[in-house]
Amino acid sequence: MANKIKKTTEKWRSKYRLVILNDHDFEEKLSLKLSRLNVFVIFTLGSIFLITATILLIAFTPLREYIPGYSSTALKRQAYQNALRVDSMEVKLAQYEQYVNILRGVITDEPPEYLDDSIEMRVTSAGNINLFPSAHDSMLRAEVEQEELFNIQQTSTTASQSLLSSYAFFAPVKGEISQPFLPEEGHFAVDIVTRTNEPVKACLKGTVLFSEFSAQTGYTIVLQHATNLISVYKHNSALFKKQGDVVRAGEVIGMVGSTGEFTTGPHLHFELWHEGKPVNPQDFIRF
Repeated sequence: MANKIKKTTEKWRSKYRLVILNDHDFEEKLSLKLSRLNVFVIFTLGSIFLITATILLIAFTPLREYIPGYSSTALKRQAYQNALRVDSMEVKLAQYEQYVNILRGVITDEPPEYLDDSIEMRVTSAGNINLFPSAHDSMLRAEVEQEELFNIQQTSTTASQSLLSSYAFFAPVKGEISQPFLPEEGHFAVDIVTRTNEPVKACLKGTVLFSEFSAQTGYTIVLQHATNLISVYKHNSALFKKQGDVVRAGEVIGMVGSTGEFTTGPHLHFELWHEGKPVNPQDFIRF
């Protein structure tokens, strides 16, 4: 057994000469002394080098995109952009759902849920509020008042009032106000008493969002105006515009009536909503 191992070792270590000759004159060009062990080591190291280089080339270069199973950079970028689009669409869908819910409340004459929640929150938490300002709060208020003494910027509410005040509103009808704007009582409109079949006019240029008959509010028409402003006209006896029509300011869109379960006689129930919140029409229109 020992002799066999010795013979095998000597066989692997035996030297051989690799000679490269010129085929024409047999001149020796290159001569190498090699053994089987040297050849095996050289081929092993070369194979390891080639495998390592191939792995690094595939892992850190764009060539990996041509190998099945690897996703391309363009595909990843497109997937990322699609994810952003889906997220934006979800946000838009939520906004449209909120808008539709508010519009549904306007049409059905039901107060929006966010108004009820805010009123309930103020009532339940009013007893726990400390109305006396602290010393730090008083100092901060004094600093802010001093800084804004000559500041002409308006708050968001004032800005909204100023924006609507810049519009030239048409009075939908002329008459007496039988019930004013009372949001605390759930009346988000003004009721104008006038003659039956008096023409009802659009207060501003806009697009008809809704023009149907409702059991509670009778013939109702809703107009969408610029800057998220909505006007609502209820209890009409007839409607002259359908959904999708574009109307001009002052154009006749219906006639005063007394239709619907909630009516108390010939009058126009007129509402203004800006940014999803009810607005007192008497602040901007003289009826």
